[in-house]
Amino acid sequence: MALEKGIDKLVQDFIAAGRPSSRKQSIDDRRAGYVASTELAGETETRVHVETRVLEGMTIRVFSPLNAPETLPATVYYHGGCFISGGFDTHDNQLRQLAFYSNCRVIAVQYRLAPEHIFPAAHDDAERGAELVWQFAAKLGVDKNRITLCGDSAGAHLALVTSLRLKAKGIWQPAQLILIYPMLDATASFESYTLNGTDYIITHDTLLSGYEMYLAGTNRQHPEASPLWRDDFNGLPPVHIVTAEYDPLCDEGEVLYQYLSEQGVNCTAQRWLGVIHGFFQLGGVSQSARDVMQDIAWRLGAARR
Repeated sequence: MALEKGIDKLVQDFIAAGRPSSRKQSIDDRRAGYVASTELAGETETRVHVETRVLEGMTIRVFSPLNAPETLPATVYYHGGCFISGGFDTHDNQLRQLAFYSNCRVIAVQYRLAPEHIFPAAHDDAERGAELVWQFAAKLGVDKNRITLCGDSAGAHLALVTSLRLKAKGIWQPAQLILIYPMLDATASFESYTLNGTDYIITHDTLLSGYEMYLAGTNRQHPEASPLWRDDFNGLPPVHIVTAEYDPLCDEGEVLYQYLSEQGVNCTAQRWLGVIHGFFQLGGVSQSARDVMQDIAWRLGAARR
C-alpha cells in the first residue's frame, strides 16, 4: 500500500534532505529533534488533569480524565526513543488523549536514558515504576486488578520485559500488555530492517545506534536485550501488538505474535498500512494515528479483572 498522504510528505522531505543520519547527530540534538517533532501530534487534548508526582524518589506523571471516579483502571506507559531520548514532553499529547478516550488513568514512567545510563538502568526503572503503581494503587486512584502495561518502540520492549520480570516474581501481573511497534531484536535479523531501513525517517541507523549506546558491553542476544528470542512467554497476560507497514521493526513485532501464540499466550496483532515507525505520535498529519489512538484507548478501557 502507498504511504498515507501526510506521512508521505514527511518521508519525501527526509529523502530530499539527503536522508540525514542520526549517527552523525549529537545526543543533545537528537533529543531536541524528538521534542520538536511533537508539533506533528495535533491539537493538545485539554479535557484531562495532569499531575507530576514523586513516589519513593521516582518521578511519574499522571493523566486522568476530568471528573473521574476515585478509582479507575490504569495504564503504566513507557515512552519510546531508542533508549536514548524521549520523556514526558515527547509523549504529552498522546498520553492526554489516551486518558481522555479510554477514561482510564495513564501513568507515565520516566526511566534513565543512555548514554548516561546503560543497560539495565532503563529495565530496572521500568520494573520499579510498575511496582510502585501497584504498591501505591489506592493512593493513585488505581484499580490494581486492571493495570495495563503499554509502550511504544523502546517503551514497548520495556513493557514486555517488565511483565516477564513480574511473572518470574509471582506477586502480581498486569491485566494486559499493549506493545506499539516494539523494539525486540538488537541483532536486527529481519528483512524489514533492510526493506524499510533507509527511507522512512526512523532508519536502521536510528534504531541500532540507540541499542549501541544502551547495550554498551552487553551481548546483543542477552534475553533482556533481545527479548524476542525467549522461550518463557507462557503465562503472560493477553498481549496486543501494533506494527507499521514501512517500519524496520515490522517483522519482529509480527514474529513476536507468532512466538507468543505458540507459547500459549492470548495474543492479537494488527499491521497498520501506509504508515512508518513513530506514526502513533503523528496524529496531526495521519488518520491512522488518530484511528490507532481510538483503538488502543478502547483496549485500555476494556482491561478485564
